[in-house]
Amino acid sequence: MSTLTTTAAATESTEATEPTVRDVARRARTASADLAPLPRSRKDAALHAVADALEARVAEIVEANAEDVARAREAGTAESVIDRLTLTPERIAAIASDVRDVAALPDPVGEVVRGSTLPNGIDLRQVRVPLGVVGIIYEARPNVTVDAAALCLKSGNAVLLRGSSSAYSSNTALVAVLRDAVEASGLPADAVQLVPGGSRESAHELMRARGLVDVLIPRGGASLIRTVVEQSTVPVIETGTGNCHVYVDAEADLGTAVEILLNSKAHRVSVCNAAETLLVHRDIAEAFLPRALDALAEAGVTVHGDERVRALAGDTKATVVEATEEDWETEYLSYDIAAAVVDSLDEAVAHIRRWSSGHTEAIVTTSQQAARRFTQLVDSTTVAVNASTRFTDGGQFGFGAEIGISTQKLHARGPMGLPELTSTKYIVTGDGHVRP
Repeated sequence: MSTLTTTAAATESTEATEPTVRDVARRARTASADLAPLPRSRKDAALHAVADALEARVAEIVEANAEDVARAREAGTAESVIDRLTLTPERIAAIASDVRDVAALPDPVGEVVRGSTLPNGIDLRQVRVPLGVVGIIYEARPNVTVDAAALCLKSGNAVLLRGSSSAYSSNTALVAVLRDAVEASGLPADAVQLVPGGSRESAHELMRARGLVDVLIPRGGASLIRTVVEQSTVPVIETGTGNCHVYVDAEADLGTAVEILLNSKAHRVSVCNAAETLLVHRDIAEAFLPRALDALAEAGVTVHGDERVRALAGDTKATVVEATEEDWETEYLSYDIAAAVVDSLDEAVAHIRRWSSGHTEAIVTTSQQAARRFTQLVDSTTVAVNASTRFTDGGQFGFGAEIGISTQKLHARGPMGLPELTSTKYIVTGDGHVRP
């Protein structure tokens, strides 16, 4: 269910919502000005206080989360969604550990991106500064509440958290813990706020808070992201859906290709960096596909295959159904994968250009020439050579954490760590210089 779906528990009117949402945005703006100049030591101390508070108040967090889980079960929510919604003491301990990991990361604020002394003697520096007020609109993953708050605090930003109504009790409890810890550390409590209300209108008011909110980051399904991108007057960093491809080249090692395919598709199916389409070069299809289809069958994956894939599936254990045009553009987030045989690397690239969401594409090949051509021609945030699509992740890239994976090309692209939560400003230092 989309974050923007109205629920019976949240029915506030537009008139009541508008000033309330704008009020928290104004308070966040004031807090961001106080937060921006703070040294790393103050921010890190607050993050350690947050981690300690999460562990100390685990019982009340779990109790609040149980309310959300019970409502989800009563509503017939899928167990995979309930699993993402559920917080246990062990998961909360892991979240607290992640917060401490964020505290250990370098502080990007104040970093000199570039600088020089100009011929006229002026000293010019471009330095990183916080974005200001960051709004996050996300679905039923209460861990995102803490992750986003920690990353924003570390990068000197105030954060407005608009989670889904299905996680409202959990998010309310978590934000209460966060705010208490932040305030006890001497930082402004309003640096972390939950956007009030659970209706569609409260989210829309956040999208229209231009001038108070500096950027919005949507995290969730295609419908949520499209709604925010199309309706927001606040600048949006578009985190994309993941219609990711694995292309097995004519010169691929078969064993390596099967391992990469399985990891890309079946390691965890409900994430945006899971593979959704398999493309196989015709020269290797007869040798590779029966082996790959059996491996996918053992992993429980249903294959949506084109005519040539189906023709090679006869003696395998695979469940293969006819692929439709819709399959090529689908982000399944399930044990399903689309599959096609292509006549060339260029045909694989053409397929990817037409259907990809621009997230991650992988090539499996022993040919350096093929790898080089693929990486040059494919225009996605990440292109993997002989590696799983599952590596497109801030933690896997060594960034320590991420706020999302941007599939746009402005400001940030790919996994967004702390530097991507900053902008820059120029500092010009002269000695009485005037322009002639």
